[in-house]
Amino acid sequence: MTERTTALYDAHAVLGAHFTDFGGWQMPLRYGSELAEHTAVREAAGLFDLSHMGEVWVQGPDAAAALSFALVGAFDTLAVGRAKYSLIVAEDGGILDDLIVYRLAPERFLVVPNAGNAALVAGELTTRAAGFTATVTDASAHTALIALQGPRAAEILATLVPEEDHEALAALRYYAALELSVDGAPALVARTGYTGEDGFELFVPDTRAAELWDTLLAAGLTRGLIPCGLAARDSLRLEAGMPLYGNELTRDLTPFDAGFDRVVNLAEGHNFVGRAALEAARDHRTGRRVLVGLRGEGRRAARAGYPILSEGEVIGTVTSGQPSPTLGHPVAFAYIDPEFAAPGTPVQADLRGKPEAFTVVETPFYRRTR
Repeated sequence: MTERTTALYDAHAVLGAHFTDFGGWQMPLRYGSELAEHTAVREAAGLFDLSHMGEVWVQGPDAAAALSFALVGAFDTLAVGRAKYSLIVAEDGGILDDLIVYRLAPERFLVVPNAGNAALVAGELTTRAAGFTATVTDASAHTALIALQGPRAAEILATLVPEEDHEALAALRYYAALELSVDGAPALVARTGYTGEDGFELFVPDTRAAELWDTLLAAGLTRGLIPCGLAARDSLRLEAGMPLYGNELTRDLTPFDAGFDRVVNLAEGHNFVGRAALEAARDHRTGRRVLVGLRGEGRRAARAGYPILSEGEVIGTVTSGQPSPTLGHPVAFAYIDPEFAAPGTPVQADLRGKPEAFTVVETPFYRRTR
């Protein structure tokens, strides 16, 4: 498979990025120190290229109804200007992807799937919208996505927004979006992110991406802003207790396995693809492993695929794990047998033949001070 590059590839190369393959894309893993990039987002600000993500528009009189049928949530009551986290599942209830849906007008929605699943989601939405008066347009190839994350993100972004829009930007709520001019470029500005910090995701035409990237870095130069790669994004999202598709969420799991009961709308009269299977899964989940957070009691981290033990018996498997730079101890996600899932339960991770003490804890591991 030919690896793809974003409109910002050359900008990353100039900055000395170390690249990695991610979902068929060549993406910056880090520019220098992963720890420095992680810390910058927690203490000041970081800039991420997320242009490998998908952007799929669903528009028309039945757009809300089409999305309510295609995904596990209901979108007719989603207010214009707000966003909603959701899942798309197969007929058997298996998770195909997790995604965010933005409602920008009564009949206009933007769906943002993960990079490796963008084409699949666009195809599924097209198929599932066939019986509705709605059109599905995959704009991923022409859209760039830049994430500005951290406690100084709003301060930095305000320098590039017209003065008459400063009040609207400051008032923008979490999981909300508005269309603004940013450094003269038309942009959808969303107060969303994947780091556990305040921040924004900027959707812009890919032809304006490189210029905006450089301008943002210049605007943040004296405010602690640095470019950040996927390594820091992964450690930040893990601390914030956010799942990653392919790790915590997979085709073989249902939303209930991952603890996303609140995301699935099983209200009477709400029909969607996979509903029957999810109703059955909800009512017959006894014995299925559940997703939990783990805190390491020592210094050694558990990694994806490592077994979780209790009294020498395997009771689960780690899906994500690493040292937490912010908290100073290892953290991990794992699927474990439900009888061991209560917070405070001691378990061990098998770290290549050596057991290491962990404790089941509630997530997120890290919560920012507001």
